[in-house]
Amino acid sequence: MKTTMLTANTSLSPERTRPLSVTWSDGRLSVSDAPNADAGSDGYFVPSLPVEVHCHGLGNVDFSDFSRMDLKELNEAARAEGIVCIPTLYLRQERLDGFVGFMGEFSRMRADGELPHIGAIALEGPLVASFGGTPASSVWAPSRAEWEKLASCGPLGLVYLMVSPDALTPGSYLAPALPTGYPDLEWIVTTLVERGVRPALGHFTREDPQLGADCVETAIGAAEAADFPGRGVRVITDHLFNEMPLLIKHAFRTSRAKAERDAVIASYDLPSWSLADLHEQVGPVPAAIIRAAHAGRITACLNFDGEHVDFAIAKRAVELAGPSNMMLMTDRSDTPDLGGQHLHREAENSLWYQHEGVVAAGTQPIDQQIANVRGLGVPESDIWHLVSFTAHRTFFPDVDLLAREPQRGCFVIDGKRIAVG
Repeated sequence: MKTTMLTANTSLSPERTRPLSVTWSDGRLSVSDAPNADAGSDGYFVPSLPVEVHCHGLGNVDFSDFSRMDLKELNEAARAEGIVCIPTLYLRQERLDGFVGFMGEFSRMRADGELPHIGAIALEGPLVASFGGTPASSVWAPSRAEWEKLASCGPLGLVYLMVSPDALTPGSYLAPALPTGYPDLEWIVTTLVERGVRPALGHFTREDPQLGADCVETAIGAAEAADFPGRGVRVITDHLFNEMPLLIKHAFRTSRAKAERDAVIASYDLPSWSLADLHEQVGPVPAAIIRAAHAGRITACLNFDGEHVDFAIAKRAVELAGPSNMMLMTDRSDTPDLGGQHLHREAENSLWYQHEGVVAAGTQPIDQQIANVRGLGVPESDIWHLVSFTAHRTFFPDVDLLAREPQRGCFVIDGKRIAVG
């Protein structure tokens, strides 16, 4: 990215904010303890890029159509946006072998240094209990051999796979088709985690909320007992509050809903929410996730477009779990063609919908969602935990964000982010 010289007198890292003169000039970063008198007092430097954790499509590319994905072109698009992208794909059963081959090519290119802006690959599904906006064609129950194939992609860069922890319970969409002797949740989680693939818990049924919460604990326990080959948190979640049983209305997407929003939110008395009583305030499943995140056992993902989840509810969830235990996810697709389905927009919000009127994805890019969080009065250091530091700690713990001479990062000047390196 070509820019003029940039300077900042403050560096914001995962551990602290400190006076430090940082300059970008002639295509390189330089750091000095001596203050730079020419640096603006309102700006600061961050030694990392935002990580777009859950992204379905960038530009005109539907990531689920991986056979046509040009990884170099995608890397360039992510570089132009100044992000590290984790493409999130839907996978049909008949395309599993092709996906394994795709992951092999991704691994080779990443090892050759060709994809510095594509951090890893992720899957949404296929073991989905309540698929919502997930294409039905990508919802299926892998056999043991197919689970082994999926797990084999861990060393190749498959960093997480969304799995419904209650997918094997009677209320699940998949339950009627499960064969006798189907592997249990502990076996599935262990098989994934021992090859470096983190289960991302999400898309719960609404039949038995307490059973769903119990399944969350079962999955976390199995991951903690497994022989994990890497570092970082072993379990993450899909979108918090979306596709799970709730005791609250979590989103207000139409003009009619928005007219009632303030009164509904006031009735929840958000300041009174506490970890101890959260199961009674929001429901057993979100309570189990937020408590586990607060304890550092999982990293929870949360959308900040204001339409997947109301801003006030999202902000309170971050306060309870702690920003260093949560990651902002966009669920973004720039194209209406997603996973074999053609989506459409409604006039009252920015979301993508399936033809049945079910929300399928978002459209707001990460910088818009960063601005949304900033508009809520969240401190800048917390914002960077949500959009970068937590993701690095979870997925890329070997990246040294405290290095004396960073290789890349972002200057934030008057609220505008400028990526360099």
